[in-house]
Amino acid sequence: MAKQPMLKFVSLPKEMPEKRPPTLRKADFDEIYGEYAREKAAEQAGRCSQCGVPYCQSHCPLHNNIPDWLKLTAEGRLQEAYEISQATNTFPEICGRICPQDRLCEGNCVIEQSGHGTVTIGSVEKYITDTAWDQGWVKPGIPSVERTESVGIIGAGPGGLAAADMLRRAGLQVTVYDRYDRAGGLMTYGIPGFKLEKDVVMRRTQQLEDAGIAFVLNCNVGETISFDAIRGKHDFVIIATGVYKSRDLNAPGVGADGIVRAIDYLTASNRKSFGDEVPEFDSGELNAAGKRIVVIGGGDTAMDCVRTAIRQGAESVKCLYRRDKANMPGSQREVANAEEEGVDFVWLSAPKGFVASDKVDGVLVQKMRLGQPDATGRQSPEIIEGADYNEPADMVIKALGFEPEDLPVLWGAPELEVTRWGTIKANFRTHETQIPDVYAVGDIVRGASLVVWAIRDGREAAEAILEKLAMSGAVAAE
Repeated sequence: MAKQPMLKFVSLPKEMPEKRPPTLRKADFDEIYGEYAREKAAEQAGRCSQCGVPYCQSHCPLHNNIPDWLKLTAEGRLQEAYEISQATNTFPEICGRICPQDRLCEGNCVIEQSGHGTVTIGSVEKYITDTAWDQGWVKPGIPSVERTESVGIIGAGPGGLAAADMLRRAGLQVTVYDRYDRAGGLMTYGIPGFKLEKDVVMRRTQQLEDAGIAFVLNCNVGETISFDAIRGKHDFVIIATGVYKSRDLNAPGVGADGIVRAIDYLTASNRKSFGDEVPEFDSGELNAAGKRIVVIGGGDTAMDCVRTAIRQGAESVKCLYRRDKANMPGSQREVANAEEEGVDFVWLSAPKGFVASDKVDGVLVQKMRLGQPDATGRQSPEIIEGADYNEPADMVIKALGFEPEDLPVLWGAPELEVTRWGTIKANFRTHETQIPDVYAVGDIVRGASLVVWAIRDGREAAEAILEKLAMSGAVAAE
């Protein structure tokens, strides 16, 4: 009788892929986790309890069929595991690397709740798809039949690319417009290489190009080409711009030299990793080397900034966050990685102002305490009077989150309806806006969110377009 490959969680402990020591990993921008060996991936996948109601699947925004591809991995049927994995996820190897699994699938794993340690879902997902690439199982989605309908997609981030992939596979003619010189959006220029190595993103975008998707890069809608022109060229348009306007502080001295936006800082670092000419980095303006760095914020972008500064050779790196560790929005796994690498977190602290002569010299920090819960249920920070102090700093990085740009004004499209937050109004299921045949997906609808949610939105919008075409085809046939 064959040995049972599953339900090993009682006898086999949770084991992540080997993580490089902090002394080694903070010297480069390579990913910090190694790859499972085939036997180890099968072992860890075999810890899955195959529960009747898979909370991992229901708490995944894409509702990936996680128990099935874990079982197939445990049985050594990796190509089948890959086919199941990619059926619901356009970029499984990217989600396996950057999804906050501790807040999603792994955080809701049944055996985690029972004290046995979660199944390492993200690491197995990454292993499956990396293996698929190595074995040549990943093929461009070249359609068997070409269609005449065309779709213009504004934004080459995860939402736009997920929609492009599905629509191209269905035979539509797809053109993606993006402001940057490389596709990928924040996956390319916002997320550092130690979380997502850039060749992983580039091979995906190349695969989409090989499938026949056209990319129009260095294209800023409203300047290079008008929104109306894009609408005139295509039967359908999908807006997937993301949100790039940085939230700012209202504090004395905030305009001083040396106080920079997180998006500018991370983009410069990522461009440098591509070998690009980056004058702002070479001049030291966006380079942390030898400097006392203070990062303001507690989300995943702040974690990316502090860990990048460590790798650039900062003298010291401190992160100010107005709540405590338990209440910060960033991934706890990322916080732990940052602490291992030497980042100093200063909890319950916020900037009151900035000390500057020719450039920033320090941050005037006010200490906080947690008071009563606010409307979201989180305790509101309250200022402790008389507890201010000066934190020396040579560079301050503002990582306070992102807001939508004013697209109706920038694009000369007042008919494009937005919410009071500036995000685009779109149907929650089809993602169609008030403008017929114009759709919107990802952060420009949700506000700043996760890559996996953008992928879901892009796939749903593509399905809605295909459904509309099928309906109109049925009517025409009648």
